[in-house]
Parts: sequence; C-alpha cells; structure tokens
Amino acid sequence: MSGKIFYKMIMTVLLVPVFCISGPKNLFGQDAAIRSYLALGDSYTVGTGVNRTKSWPMQLTDLLQASGVPVRTAVVAQNGWTTGDLAAAMEQLNLSPGYDLVTLMIGVNNEFRGLNSNAYGYEFEILLKWAILLAEGDAGRVIVVSIPDWGVSPFGAGRDQKAIAANIDLYNQINRTLAQRYGTGYVDVTAVVRAAGAAQDMYASDGLHPSRAMHTRWAETVLPEAQAALDKDE
Repeated sequence: MSGKIFYKMIMTVLLVPVFCISGPKNLFGQDAAIRSYLALGDSYTVGTGVNRTKSWPMQLTDLLQASGVPVRTAVVAQNGWTTGDLAAAMEQLNLSPGYDLVTLMIGVNNEFRGLNSNAYGYEFEILLKWAILLAEGDAGRVIVVSIPDWGVSPFGAGRDQKAIAANIDLYNQINRTLAQRYGTGYVDVTAVVRAAGAAQDMYASDGLHPSRAMHTRWAETVLPEAQAALDKDE
C-alpha cells in the first residue's frame, strides 16, 4: 500500500460498508436515540467460519441492545485482509463520518504473511486516524481490539507457536502503543484466545477461525469498553 493511496484515503471521507446489517445513521436519518457502530477488520471481524450475524461485532450489538442501547451496525471486513487491503477497500467505499462507536481489529494477516512490522505500524496508524475521523474526531469513541494468537489454534499445531506468539505480541505492542498515543480505547482478546488454547469448541470447522462461542467471549470482553464509549456521549 503506497503512501499516496493512504494520503488519498485520509483526505477522502466517502466510504461504504462491505457487510452491513443496518446502515449508518447518516444514511438512515438523524435519530439520536439510535447509536451507530462501525466495525473495521478482517476475517475475525466479519465472522469467517460462522454465521455472520454471530460474529463478535454483531453479538456485541445484541448485548448493547439487550442493555437498552439501540444500535445500527455496519461491518467493513473481509477474510484475508491486511491493513493495506482494508485501506484500499475503504478508499473505494461510500461511508460518511458520524459514528458513535468504531472498532478496529486488523493485522493478523500481516503477521501470517510475514509482512514488515514497521509497515504494519505505519498503515495501522493511518487506519486509526481514519477511524477517529469516522467517529467525528472523538478518539474516545474508537476501540482498538488486539490481534488473536492463531498459533494456539488446532490449525497452528505443529507450527512454531513460540515464534507466532512473539510476532503477535510485537504487532499488539504496536497497535496498543498507537491506541495510547491517540487516546482510543483498547481491548485485549489475545489473552482470551490463549486461555482457551486449542479447545475444539472454540474454533470453527477449519480449526483456525473462531467459533460462535469464541466470538461470544470476545463480544463480552469488548462490551464494557463499548458501553463506556457510548455513555460518554449521553
């Protein structure tokens, strides 16, 4: 992903969700009672391996709804996306700022493909700035979610799990540092994944992507930070 494309992305404020359960408030009227949520990411966000309505962003939406917070949710994510892929897609999309909550969970495919960690930091920072813009410039409405450790999955068996864990930790150190720098929220789901280990019920049939049950754990882990982000606007 070239610097020129990233610069163009930052200067452009028209995007469209790739996967949208219900559209953003600025496309569906300014109903102050309904909060708008945008989830940015890759296979983990879109819910590869499970019914997409059971991905963690959609389960988070259900949890917020159950707590009395009506939410419209859009998801921009696809299996296999790196930070560069997400940025390239966002450049082509048609979505305006005005979200009450934005989550950003991206980077596992950078690590899996052995891409440069410095490039990841550069691209992630641009995406984080863009997420803040989509949240109307309010970093408190943005939550960075850590990259899960795929090495502990059944798919990761027989691979160099220590090296994978070290790489994941490096990438998460980068995204956590940037989250702190820009004042966004941060939620660690990597610890949840490592605690579950290779438990079969925590993974989809491919042995790599999370099952509905794992997505539930992630949604429950993100929930308090999401509630805090939405409460600050009341």
